[in-house]
Amino acid sequence: MTSKVNLKTAARCLRRLGKLRPKLAIVLGSGFQSVADAVVVEGTLPYSRIPGFPVSNVLGHRGEVIIGRIENTPVLILSGRAHYYEGHSLAEVTFPIRVLAEYGIESVLLTNAAGGIHRRFRPGDFMLFSDHISLLPDNPLRGTMQNGVSHFLDLTDAYDTGLAQQISLAAKHARARLHRGVYLAVPGPNYETPAEIRAFAKLGADAVGMSTVPEVLVARQCGLRVAGLSCITNLAAGLAPGKLSHEEVIATAVRTGEQARRMISFFAAHYV
Repeated sequence: MTSKVNLKTAARCLRRLGKLRPKLAIVLGSGFQSVADAVVVEGTLPYSRIPGFPVSNVLGHRGEVIIGRIENTPVLILSGRAHYYEGHSLAEVTFPIRVLAEYGIESVLLTNAAGGIHRRFRPGDFMLFSDHISLLPDNPLRGTMQNGVSHFLDLTDAYDTGLAQQISLAAKHARARLHRGVYLAVPGPNYETPAEIRAFAKLGADAVGMSTVPEVLVARQCGLRVAGLSCITNLAAGLAPGKLSHEEVIATAVRTGEQARRMISFFAAHYV
């Protein structure tokens, strides 16, 4: 686990970016990088210059902190994330979330690209997390307690209903096709087999991806309000002709980028 000293040092780096002190943070995964273009920027900082922040080498993850305003609402943007499949531990992957809590963030919107499992989903749709299933082989809450906070975390209400309602209104404003569903997290980096997808559907999963759930666990342990939002960039294995590829994910992300930007801009503008 990253040291407490690094946690405070990293938060101090963010405070030096400007006088704004946002209470809302947004983590931009694949499919949501265009949201950064909506920010009136006060300061930026590459992850590589923040002690303890892991750096991603995945296409579509810029790897920088942005502080500024979206529609007059102060926001802190984490543009990109590191992943377990890149070789990072889950403690490393979730360290930025602990820094957000140390900084003073109260709510976090976690976004990602996901494969659609539910039969109604189509590439370009969005899914708001109603719950999740984790098939990851590790847990970021393992080990010693953080700042005396118990790691026996209740996840009955992991996703904040108030934030979910605001995102639903934002989707209507942006004319985005938004579903609610269960996100299933796998370690990756390979895509799933058709047999695995059939099994995941029987478990109750509506979409599948390789991130986000560890961040949810740490954010809730730190007392943050959490919302999760996926861009359905492709149908999962066996549900459409052709082979899966990261290029398909990026292509759909580009196509839906403007809609994602409008939706999250409206959400931020009406954040309470």
